[in-house]
Amino acid sequence: MSVREEFDEWAASGKDRGMEERHWHTAKHALARMPIEPGDVVLDLGCGSGYAGRALRETKGAGRVYGLDGAPEMARNAAGYTADPGVGYLVGDFDSLPFAADSIDHVWSMEAFYYAADPHHTLEEIARILRPGGTFYCAVNYYEENVYSHAWQESISIPMTRWDRDQYRSAFHDAGLYVAEQDNVPDREITIPDADEFPTDDWDSREEMVERYREYGTLLTVGVAP
Repeated sequence: MSVREEFDEWAASGKDRGMEERHWHTAKHALARMPIEPGDVVLDLGCGSGYAGRALRETKGAGRVYGLDGAPEMARNAAGYTADPGVGYLVGDFDSLPFAADSIDHVWSMEAFYYAADPHHTLEEIARILRPGGTFYCAVNYYEENVYSHAWQESISIPMTRWDRDQYRSAFHDAGLYVAEQDNVPDREITIPDADEFPTDDWDSREEMVERYREYGTLLTVGVAP
């Protein structure tokens, strides 16, 4: 199954809203750190329901936000969730971004980058479209150090790239992006039951759940175009 087919099914079943709810726990903290000035042009790469772009318009005054997704149903749903003329959604390929060189001020991607067929080339494309000093905020929960994410590949037919922290840094550098920061954004909102309620259907111990959400959380890597 292709990325388009997989996520068209997700959109049709309402999973886009479910992803938005789960991702928001950590996404909102990372989005708040983006150095967006009023009027800046932003690309939300792998936008899903489009929640990130809408938030940046509302809280940061971004001038124009483009949400790009590989699944037409995702982009269609996202467009239906807003009447804001400053936000637009399109279907596109991570390996050939439909933007001119030096045309985007900031790129955001949450839980989407690892679906790129050629992540190294995707980073080169991001570096190409970013204006000098522009940033790429790349947020992922599926990464090597987060051992609890490793089994996710078994439940999805699309090949996913699982890099560790150093691989992200190296790939950013190879694409010509400076790594300004890299850290873990913890999920402090998900409810973790008391120890006497474990094991659960998903967790053997409370310690594992704490490690997954409070320590590993979301890996955020920030690249800056020279």
